[in-house]
Amino acid sequence: MIHWLRNATDRLPDTRHALTLATDAPGLLAAGGELTPERLTEAYGKGVFPWYSLGQPVLWWSPDPRMALMVDDFKLSRSLRKTLQQFVRQSPRCEVRVDSAFRRVIEACASTPREGQDGTWIVPEMVQAYTYWHQLGKVHSFETWIAGELVGGLYGVSLGRMFFGESMFSHRTDASKIALAALVCFCREHGVTMIDCQQHTGHLASLGAKEIRRAEFEARLIPCLREPPIVDWAYDLHMWRHLGVGESPEPERKDNGL
Repeated sequence: MIHWLRNATDRLPDTRHALTLATDAPGLLAAGGELTPERLTEAYGKGVFPWYSLGQPVLWWSPDPRMALMVDDFKLSRSLRKTLQQFVRQSPRCEVRVDSAFRRVIEACASTPREGQDGTWIVPEMVQAYTYWHQLGKVHSFETWIAGELVGGLYGVSLGRMFFGESMFSHRTDASKIALAALVCFCREHGVTMIDCQQHTGHLASLGAKEIRRAEFEARLIPCLREPPIVDWAYDLHMWRHLGVGESPEPERKDNGL
């Protein structure tokens, strides 16, 4: 039976009460409530996230297994390395920014068509809630800019030294991958060891994310949340060194669209 949150004082149940793989909604833990900063802080602190569609109540999820990217396991393919090398060489025409256009990023994540998906789970209520949470310093965007144009990016929640990835978009080839690579470098710079990816996708798996048991995810999560929060949310070119980008650059090519 699904637990209903009927008022602001109701607490989310233990994640062990989430529906199992044998049900129609594996990982579903609770329903109802509102997307207040207090509720969201409680949820993410337990490894729970909201995911629902228009016309539905807020649905709270804790899937098992859980998709996560261990920062040290990020896979940098040869082609992506070349793209990043050229991207970095063309600074400041090509740059990564953090939190310079959060609202545009989350709205682009909500509106960009995705293969195999009809509509979006980033409903207007969620856009409003996460934009407000962003203003409170808990949600951040990593953005790929080329010639003054926002061409890709991602956003996610940061608590302690943990980053919960929410969604990404790309309006140019590899633009979201560039933003994710920058996030990985930023995490390594600031001692963040794990990025939550919530649920399995082939795209994330190709970049090094993997499924782990919910119990393992929560065990890794607890010490991350106890760490002091990141204060300086700015991306600097020297952070690319964490992926060896910018070192011994290859001859520039002009046919990759950057």
